[in-house]
Amino acid sequence: MNLPQLNNPETYVGLYIFDFGNDQVAVGYTAEEIAVLLEPEQYRGGKVYRIHRALPDGTIELEGVSRRRFELEDGLFFYASGIETARRDFETLNRVVDRSAPPCRMKAHLAELTGASYPYCLAILFPAEYTRAVADWLLAAEFGGGEFVEGGPSQVTAYYEASPRIVDRRQYWSTPTKDSRPAEEVLATTHLAIQRVPA
Repeated sequence: MNLPQLNNPETYVGLYIFDFGNDQVAVGYTAEEIAVLLEPEQYRGGKVYRIHRALPDGTIELEGVSRRRFELEDGLFFYASGIETARRDFETLNRVVDRSAPPCRMKAHLAELTGASYPYCLAILFPAEYTRAVADWLLAAEFGGGEFVEGGPSQVTAYYEASPRIVDRRQYWSTPTKDSRPAEEVLATTHLAIQRVPA
């Protein structure tokens, strides 16, 4: 894979590279834009890489990203035996969001799970590609909750299958520094090797 020369490669950290095959590569997509590219049949064979780190000499470190990560929902579940504990976790999360926007759109449910050992929980649900970013964000905020915690896409499936009673809910939005473009523009500019020049 031959990458184009990047000026200030450190500004591309967190963005994505799409390898279309046939020596065509484009640098500088957001996660939302990659999701757009993975839709059309003609790009289904493309490979996705996230720019993990940039070094002073211009070298960049990449990590391969499975297309499935753009299709899956992930979650963290903070379980409690009493509604008071779960509500306190829910309200604490709201205060965290007031201080610092989450790294992606996500939703939170204060839920009751009938018949469960720990029948109340704070469920935080988000796109799987942001799992690491959400975990880092919660750690930085020193958020801790529940009497025990589970997470992962399989837990999301189990949560929905349990038909939780939603007591309260919130939708949170990130404040991205690298705004995603409309799908039409993403698809019309695939010929460009550099998709954006970050500020």
